[in-house]
Amino acid sequence: MSDRQHTLAKPASIEGTSLHTGEKVTLTIQPAPENFGFKFRRMDIEDKPLIDASIEKVQKVERATTIADGGVNVHTVEHVLSALTGMGVDNAIIEMDAQEPPIVDGSSLPFVQLIKQAGIVAQEERRRVFEVREPIHIESRDGSLLTVVPDKKFRISCTNVGPQGRATQFFSTEITPEIYEKEVAPARTFTFYEDIAHLMEKGLIKGGTLESAIVIRGETAWTKHPLRFAEEFVRHKILDIVGDLTLLGRRILGHVIAVRPGHGPNAELTRALHKSYSEMRAMVPVPLSLPSGEAVLDINEVMRILPHRYPFLLVDRIVGFEGENKCTGVKNVTINEPFFQGHFPGHPVMPGVLQLEAMAQVASILLLRTPGNQGKIGYFMSADNVKWRRPVMPGDTLLIEAELLKVKRSIGQARGRCIVNGQVVSEADLMFSLLDR
Repeated sequence: MSDRQHTLAKPASIEGTSLHTGEKVTLTIQPAPENFGFKFRRMDIEDKPLIDASIEKVQKVERATTIADGGVNVHTVEHVLSALTGMGVDNAIIEMDAQEPPIVDGSSLPFVQLIKQAGIVAQEERRRVFEVREPIHIESRDGSLLTVVPDKKFRISCTNVGPQGRATQFFSTEITPEIYEKEVAPARTFTFYEDIAHLMEKGLIKGGTLESAIVIRGETAWTKHPLRFAEEFVRHKILDIVGDLTLLGRRILGHVIAVRPGHGPNAELTRALHKSYSEMRAMVPVPLSLPSGEAVLDINEVMRILPHRYPFLLVDRIVGFEGENKCTGVKNVTINEPFFQGHFPGHPVMPGVLQLEAMAQVASILLLRTPGNQGKIGYFMSADNVKWRRPVMPGDTLLIEAELLKVKRSIGQARGRCIVNGQVVSEADLMFSLLDR
């Protein structure tokens, strides 16, 4: 997965009928700037209001996910959001002249084709990511179980279970643009025959046909076209999970394990992820201005990765990751540091070479976290373009940024810098090698 944000190269439109409202609708996806995220725009309403695709805007989760803001609604957002996230788009405006996207064939494949028609372009800002650090679990009264466990990639393992155990299917996959387009996007929505009357009484599925949905009656699947996969039902559940989790507002690195998922449980899980992420960000020291990140490592986790120990461990914690190649650490500089006894008596200043070492340790964390590198130790090979811009004193909080520029086997090239109160105090280009201890 690229660590850069992406948007669309140009607008593209699609027309059709909405599943639940039965309205005719034109949907247009538009490019959007960096850090914009996804927003829906109701073109049929005066002032053309925007609604954030955010878990905080979720209003209803019955048979679809509905978001609302100030009385303006957008129904069934999951399929188009799933396609955007699945295909690696981070920023887009979704314009509609009705309150619900077209259902088209009941899958997200038409939206994938629309995105490919528009084209995808990289942006400068780094992708906003949340790496799950601890298992997160929700369980609902209807028997839904959803858990997210740590993983370096985005994976979903899902079990669909219908009434009386019908349509029980399992599928597990990593979510990448290539896999999503081929293995997830074509899976169509489905319902059980005995639920149709109930849904119609509630004013839903007004636009539903066998062209846009599969109806399961007994053990038989009613559809105008053959099933696209042996596990089409559970694959569509995965499609919905991707779309509903998009409402978190950032990419997820983690393994989602779902049993009997639905839009309600998916929303509960997204809220739990949002809460976990918010709590992690609340732990970041203030008033530091920190980049968006995916995880926080405390000192114990740092020591599980780095072999360094007192008095040469120069990272107190990691406060953020951006993608796989950028890391931000913190060192609280106190008068108790042993080097202040001789550097210098009566005028304590943190040695510049130790600032270099702190940059190298933060950079090493990026490599030492990857499979196969655990337990190794980093050795300096060179430091170029070194600049020390101002002294670092006791009481300063050192923000240490490291970005991997090139990695070839066990050799890493990185750019590092140390920041105090928003000002760069030192910077350098580093080269180091990871070797067995």
